Amino acid sequence: MSQKKIIITGGAGFIGSNLVEKYLNDDRVEKVRVIDNLSNGYYSNIEEFVGHPKFEFFEEDICDYDKMLELTKGFDLISHQAALGSVPRSIENPMQSTKVNIDGTVNILYAAVQNKVDRVVLACSSSTYGDSPNLPKQEDIIGKPLSPYAVTKYAVELYAEVFQKTYGLNFVGLRYFNIFGPRQNPDNPYAAVIPIFCKAFIHGNEPTINGDGEISRDFTFVENAVHANDLALFSENKEALNQIYNVACGDQMSLNDMIGLLQDLSGKALKPNYGPERPGDVKHSKADISKIENLLGYKPQVRFKEGLGKVYAWYKKMGF
Repeated sequence: MSQKKIIITGGAGFIGSNLVEKYLNDDRVEKVRVIDNLSNGYYSNIEEFVGHPKFEFFEEDICDYDKMLELTKGFDLISHQAALGSVPRSIENPMQSTKVNIDGTVNILYAAVQNKVDRVVLACSSSTYGDSPNLPKQEDIIGKPLSPYAVTKYAVELYAEVFQKTYGLNFVGLRYFNIFGPRQNPDNPYAAVIPIFCKAFIHGNEPTINGDGEISRDFTFVENAVHANDLALFSENKEALNQIYNVACGDQMSLNDMIGLLQDLSGKALKPNYGPERPGDVKHSKADISKIENLLGYKPQVRFKEGLGKVYAWYKKMGF
């Protein structure tokens, strides 16, 4: 197999930068081009890669179609991670989330069509399941979205399917379930719960939980997301293309149970403060991962408890 040239949009972000690290050390890859406007990513996440012979960085916005058309020319594969995450952010500013997540993605998809890119892998979201009470979550059973963010991520899937039918563009959509791990910033105003909790325990501060703490998630260590992206980008199984997949561990962990694990990890008996529930939040989430296992050969690489230990040690080492 000839070496591939890969674009990673949002490559200075949390998941994107972990993908960059993987592909700079991959013999199948000739070049890794990162496109990121640094509005939600951090240059510090990719600084260590500058000077690597395979690495290129362009500080550009996916909402600029002409620039995306120019930058995707001559590339084989795109891992499209660029997005504005966070349910609360989308509630505060639905216009911005819509512009970046929908318009920006359509720009990437159409630029890929024009430049005959072989395949686009899309960062999708478990928020697409909305108010569906079904557990575990199966890809073909979804409910009504509960936030503007969820609407944008569902729209991404619909556009990808239409682009496949209309233009023949191959895609794979990966519905991430609460990805966490190194390079996820706890100081971002829309930071996820695990970085916030880890930082609280490191500094000896009582963490705040929105709701009663019984809310549960299929928390998924970033190594699993990288593994899923890799399979999606390089799978030679034609049946595996143009599909949507859950990316998770198939497990459930409540926030209260997570606090218990952090108490053990830190040796600190910190008790949480309980606040009001957040609007737009789903109560429980757990993935059925049989589809991605069967078609892409995915297997969770790191389970929750191990991943939490790894990321807690990373935050401590980095001085957060």
